Amino acid sequence: MTQPPDARAADTGVIHDIGYRGYTGPRLGRAHATRSLFVQSLRAAYGLGRSGRSKVLPMLLLGVVTVPAVIYVAVAVYMKRDELPVEYAGYLSDLGLVVSIFLASQAPVLLSRDLRHHTVPLYFSRPITRADYVRAKFAAMACAQLLLMAVPLLVLYTGALLAGMDFGHNTGQFLDGLAAAVLYALVPTSVALVIAAATPRRGFGVAAIMGYLVVSSTVAAVVVDMRGPSPGGSDAAQWTALISPNGLVESLVNEVFDLGSGFDRRHAPGAFGAAVFALVAVAMVAGSYRLLLRRYSRV
Repeated sequence: MTQPPDARAADTGVIHDIGYRGYTGPRLGRAHATRSLFVQSLRAAYGLGRSGRSKVLPMLLLGVVTVPAVIYVAVAVYMKRDELPVEYAGYLSDLGLVVSIFLASQAPVLLSRDLRHHTVPLYFSRPITRADYVRAKFAAMACAQLLLMAVPLLVLYTGALLAGMDFGHNTGQFLDGLAAAVLYALVPTSVALVIAAATPRRGFGVAAIMGYLVVSSTVAAVVVDMRGPSPGGSDAAQWTALISPNGLVESLVNEVFDLGSGFDRRHAPGAFGAAVFALVAVAMVAGSYRLLLRRYSRV
């Protein structure tokens, strides 16, 4: 039986050479892919590589934490003081609200957007694993937070040295401040990332992170203020700081570096309290990281 012309045409095909060639260059592997994701995420936290509007808030917050440091240096130089009017580590404790705003606004940028636009599976189609993804995002947000807090410390340190203040004293204070900055960059950040990873809606993530950080800090501060003047009440009230990532770090830093004074001073209750606060901080960071791994194991 003879096939119709259309059927015979359908059985034949033509291969067109349109110039596609296989990739023969170097394959950089998982490490390079993970490092690239880290760099891209760190840049995104400050709006770099994104629209101009995305740069406004992070750069504004960077200015907010830096300008007071410039003023402190200028005042010390003008009054010809031998040391700065502020402790390096103590300076960071006044930035709690700025820390919360930065985390609430930028943590969802790193995680919630990928979930909302379903781009996470695209990352996993490359050599990186889910653990690589979590590691890169966690490190990027922590480094962004550390940068936010290290810049004003560097301004204080540089200004003090240029003004001829004591090198040894300021170097020790600067290192104490960096240690405090690392704690602030790890503990609140880890909690904020877990909250951001829980929802693909950036607005919900912003509200949830800001709500938790601010409300927990406020509750802990109110309890300390209410119980402060009573005998033994201050130390008992200090344990409420454990519910707040920012309060936990501030109390631990104040106790370790002997900062602050008065009944309303936030501090870990003695050596035992400092040990407990340090263990809770480690558990908070490690637990948050494990929760992130578990969250992305199901994506």
